[in-house]
Amino acid sequence: MSTALDELAGNFAALRPHLVSVAYRLTGTLSDAEDAVQESWLRLSGMDERRRAAIEDHKGWLTTVVSRICLDRLRSAVVRRERYVGEWLPEPVLGPLGTPSSEDPLAVAVRDDGMRMAAMVVLDRLTPEQRVAFVLHDAFSVPFGEIAEILGCTTDAARQHGSRGRRAVADADPPPRTALAEQQQIIEKFMAAMLTGDIQAVAEVLHPDVVLVGDGGGKARTAVHTVAGFDKVTRLFQGLMRMYDPAGMDQATFALVNGDLGVYLPPQPGSERYRALDEHVDAFSIRDGKIVAIYDMANPDKLTDARTRVGL
Repeated sequence: MSTALDELAGNFAALRPHLVSVAYRLTGTLSDAEDAVQESWLRLSGMDERRRAAIEDHKGWLTTVVSRICLDRLRSAVVRRERYVGEWLPEPVLGPLGTPSSEDPLAVAVRDDGMRMAAMVVLDRLTPEQRVAFVLHDAFSVPFGEIAEILGCTTDAARQHGSRGRRAVADADPPPRTALAEQQQIIEKFMAAMLTGDIQAVAEVLHPDVVLVGDGGGKARTAVHTVAGFDKVTRLFQGLMRMYDPAGMDQATFALVNGDLGVYLPPQPGSERYRALDEHVDAFSIRDGKIVAIYDMANPDKLTDARTRVGL
C-alpha cells in the first residue's frame, strides 16, 4: 500500500531532472549538483506532515532550496579556485554517441542549449549572485522577488544582478549549438589534419581566433594557461604530436560532452620515445563552420567515471 512518503518520493523523482539542471547550471560540478539535490530531498522528507502540507508548490520550494545550497557552494568555490592550479573548467557531463538517449537526469538536463560547455564556461565568469539571478530568471523563469529571498537582497538588487549577468553572457557571445553531423565532420577533419601535420587542412577547420583552455588541476598534463590564436594553438598541437605517440589517437572515441560532440582519449603508457598520456576529454565550440574553442579536461577528479559514461 502506497504511503504519503512513497507518493512524495515519486513526485520528487519527477522533479529531479529539473533540479539537477538547476544545480549543475549553478555550480558546474556534478558532485555539487547531486549533493544539492539530495540535500533538498532530505530537507523535504524530514519535515513533519503539517509543514509539508503548507508547501503549495513543491517545484518552486525545491528550486529555492537547491539554489540556496548552490549559492553557498559557489561562494566557497570562489576561495577554493584562487588556489586551483591552472584554468578551471566545468565538470563535463559525458554520454556515449550513437545510442538511445538515457533518461538519467544529467543526460536529460544537458539537452538544453544553455548547458553546452561553451555556455557553462561563460557562467563561471559571473559572480555567485549574478549567476544565481541570471540562471534562475532567464533559464527557469523564477521571479526576481523569489530570487531576492534566495540572495538575501532587495528585488531591485536581484534584478540588477540578473541584468549584469545577462549582459556579461551577451558580451561573451557563446556560439549556438551546431548540428551533431556537422560537428563530427569538422572534428574528424581537425583530427586527421593534426595527425598528418597538414597545416593547410588545419586552417580550414580552426577559427583564426581559436582558443584552447586546459584543466589539469595540477594533477595531469595540459595547458596551464589559455592558448589563444590560430598560430599558438597550431604550434601547441604540433609539439604535442612530437611528444605523444600518434598511435594513441587511434584509441580516441567520439562521445557526447554536455550534449555536443567531443572526444575521449584513454590514458596511454609511455615509451622510450614518447611520454605517457593522461586521460583526457575534449569538448569543442564551433562557430561559422570552424572550431573556435577547445576545452581540454584532464583533471582526474572530474573524469572519475569517464570511461564508463562514454560506453567503453
